[in-house]
Amino acid sequence: MLIKEHCSHFSMLPIGMRVMFTGTLIVLGVGYLFAMIYIFASHAGRDGNPNLSVDDLIIAYSGSKSDTRLEGALKGPMANMLPQNERDEIIAWVRRGAAQEEYAASIEPIIEKRCMVCHNGSNPHIASLKKYEDIMLMAELDTGMDIFTLVRVSHIHLFGITFIFYIVGSIFCHAYIKPVWVKCALIATPFLAIVLDIGSWYLTKVYPPFAWVVMVSGALMGISFAVQWVISIYQMWFYTLPEDVQKSGGHVS
Repeated sequence: MLIKEHCSHFSMLPIGMRVMFTGTLIVLGVGYLFAMIYIFASHAGRDGNPNLSVDDLIIAYSGSKSDTRLEGALKGPMANMLPQNERDEIIAWVRRGAAQEEYAASIEPIIEKRCMVCHNGSNPHIASLKKYEDIMLMAELDTGMDIFTLVRVSHIHLFGITFIFYIVGSIFCHAYIKPVWVKCALIATPFLAIVLDIGSWYLTKVYPPFAWVVMVSGALMGISFAVQWVISIYQMWFYTLPEDVQKSGGHVS
């Protein structure tokens, strides 16, 4: 005997549950928006172009063939932390050979004023810039994120994003979508995309064109989130079920 499982449509749920679902989606939506802003701010500009590009992702994960780690940071995530003329002065100093005498005279005051609040050595996950020797470590050729950092960020993303899409998908299950395979595809897409995304971080270090997979998989996650969010909110408060579905008790596959 074939047993079909059903979810009750949003319109059949108690008002309190719909309010809870709505609040959850609103908070997750705002959180996702801030996550996108953070990703843009941390990666955009590494290639000298202010927009986020595949080249930015290649530099972030695989490194740059011409810039040092310090230059990459100043062009990318740290670009807004100090004025353009001071960024240019530091980059020019690095490219002239990063002499210690010049560091003490003109670069150290900039570092002290602009960078030491965060780069004071108190956080093991943030590079220390307290001494000239620390600066010289940052003046090495940029090879992208190291494996330890990738592993640390990977497990955070895998757990966090899985919970986000589990919650969103659980809510979206109450939507009426035909054919059913479209609904299933929308729910499954972000889980596949996060595996492709994180796997491609490592592969980009070996073969830079995999950065395209990082960008495409990130876009798929965002699109899937947006579609599930909009459909859930719309059907929760504004949509009227077809009469035949209403007569069946509002059950949706």
